[in-house]
Amino acid sequence: MTKTRNFTKSMVIAPIIAIMFVFVLYWFMLPPINPVSINFWVFIILTAAAFIAAFVIPRNPDLFSEVVVQNKKEGTQYVDFPMIRNKRIKMASITVGGLLLIAIILWLMGLPVFNASRYKDLIIRGEGSFTEDIAELSMSQIPVVDRDTAIQLGKRKLGEITDLVSQFEISTDYTQINLKGRPVRVTPLYYADFFKWMNNNKKGIPAYIKVDMVTQETYLFQLENGMKYSPNEYLLRDLTRHIRFNYPTKLFDAYVFEVDESGTPYWIAPTYYYRIGVWGGRDIEGAVLVNAIDGSHEWYPINKIPQWVDRVYRSDLAIQQLNYNGKYQDGFVNSVIGQRGVLQTTSGYNYIAVNDDVYLYTGMTSVTGDQSNVGFVLVNMRTKETKFYSVPGAEEVSAMSSAEGQVQHLKYSSTFPLLLNVADRPTYFMSLKDAAGLVKMYAFVDVARYQIVGTGTSVADARTNYVKALTQEEGVSAGAGTEITGTVAGIVSAVVDGNTNYYITLTDSDVVYVAPIKTSNRLPFIKEGDSITLTYSGSDETREILTIK
Repeated sequence: MTKTRNFTKSMVIAPIIAIMFVFVLYWFMLPPINPVSINFWVFIILTAAAFIAAFVIPRNPDLFSEVVVQNKKEGTQYVDFPMIRNKRIKMASITVGGLLLIAIILWLMGLPVFNASRYKDLIIRGEGSFTEDIAELSMSQIPVVDRDTAIQLGKRKLGEITDLVSQFEISTDYTQINLKGRPVRVTPLYYADFFKWMNNNKKGIPAYIKVDMVTQETYLFQLENGMKYSPNEYLLRDLTRHIRFNYPTKLFDAYVFEVDESGTPYWIAPTYYYRIGVWGGRDIEGAVLVNAIDGSHEWYPINKIPQWVDRVYRSDLAIQQLNYNGKYQDGFVNSVIGQRGVLQTTSGYNYIAVNDDVYLYTGMTSVTGDQSNVGFVLVNMRTKETKFYSVPGAEEVSAMSSAEGQVQHLKYSSTFPLLLNVADRPTYFMSLKDAAGLVKMYAFVDVARYQIVGTGTSVADARTNYVKALTQEEGVSAGAGTEITGTVAGIVSAVVDGNTNYYITLTDSDVVYVAPIKTSNRLPFIKEGDSITLTYSGSDETREILTIK
C-alpha cells in the first residue's frame, strides 16, 4: 500500500446547502406527509441522504479516505474506500434490504389473491328497474355533443375573441356536468406560456368555456374577477401547491373543473385512501372544493359533498372497481379457473343525467367475449351509488356498427352510445359524424335487438323513425305512452333542422305537445276547436306525440 489522502468539507456551508436542498425538493415534489404514500418515503430517503452528506461526512473525514492498492501480481493500481466497504455499506445494505422486504410483504398482503371478497365489495351493485329509474327524456334534453365535438366548438368560440386568443388557450378537459338541469361541458382557459402568465396573472384567467350538449351552443363565460388558482399558475397560486400547503397529509386524486349553479368556477380535488392492506383497494374518502377565483377551500367527507358537485370519482377508478366486482363474485380461484359468472365492463363508457346527478354508464359482458351484454350499470359519479340492470343485448360497438350500416353510403362514424329510455325500452343513442368530425345525423338503436335502428337529420326525426321501426318489429313490446283526450286550443308549425314539427296545446293546460310531420298525415288538417286523442311520452312541459286519433 502507498499513500492515503483525506478530504474535508466546510462544517457550516454543508448543512445550509442540505436545508436548501430539502426545501426546494419539497417545493417541487409536494409529497403528502402520510406513511402510505410512496412519494413521502422517496422524499424521506432523499432528505436523509442530504443530511447524512451534510452532517456525517464532514465529521468523519476518514469515511471517504482513499487508499491506493497495488496489485503486485498484475502490476495494477485501484482506489479503495475500506471504511465504507467494510462497515457502512454493510449496515446500509441490511437496512435497505430490510425495508424492501417489509414493503414487499405489505404489498403482498393487499393482493386480490388474499382479499378477493374485499375487492368485490369496493363497489356494491344494487338491482335497478330501468323503466322506473330512467325517465324518458324529451327531445330538448338529449345531449348530442361528445368531448371531441366540444373541443372543436370551444376552439371556434375562442377564435372569435381576438384579445384572448393571443394570450390564452383552452384546456381539453371539458367536464360533463348538470347545470341548472341541463347537460353541459365546461373547461377553463389557461395561459398560453410563461410570458403570457407574466402579462396576465394579476387579473387571473378571465373566462371559461361552456358548451350546451343539447343545442351545441357555446358560451365564453366572462368572469367579473379572474381565476387566480389553477394547475396553470405558479408559486403559491399553483393549485397543487395551494392545496398541499393547506392539507399536508391528504392523498389527492386528479382534479376536476366544475362550476356551481351560479356559474362560479371550482376545482374539485378528491382525496383517497386504501381500504385493503396498506396499498390495496384505493377509494375516495372525500373532496376539497377550491374556489378558483379567491382560493377559498373546504374539505367534505364523501357523504356530505354538496349536491351541485357532479364529478368526484374518476371514471377509470369506477371501471376498475366494477371489474373487481364482476371478477371476484365467486372468489379468486373461480376468477382464474372455471370463471363461472365472471363479468367485465365493455370497451367504453359514457355519462347520462339522472335526477340532477351525472352517472357513468357502461355495459357488463362475459369474459368469454361473445359480443353481447348481460346488462349494464349506472354509477353515480358523486356518491358511487351503483345499480345493475339485467338487460341482455348487443355490446356498444355492435350497436355503433349497426347505426353506421344504416348510412354506410355516407361513410359517417358513430360516437360512443348514450343509454336512453325510449318507449320504455333501453335504447342506444348516437351522433353520426362526417370525416371532418361534424355531426350530420343521429341514430337510435334498440339494446336488445340492435338490428332495429332509426336515423334522421334531427333527433326528433331519428326518434320517430325508431319508434316506427319498433312498432313494426314482431315480438317487440314498446311502451304505449300516456293517452289523453282534449280540445285543441292552438296549433302552429315550425321548421326545425329542416323538418316540419307541429306544436299543439289543449284547453285548460299550458303543456305543449310536439309532433314531427311523419307522426300523422292528419297534422296539417287539425285546427283549433277539434277534439283529438293523442298518446305522448315525457312528463315535462314539452311532450312528444306518439300517435294522434
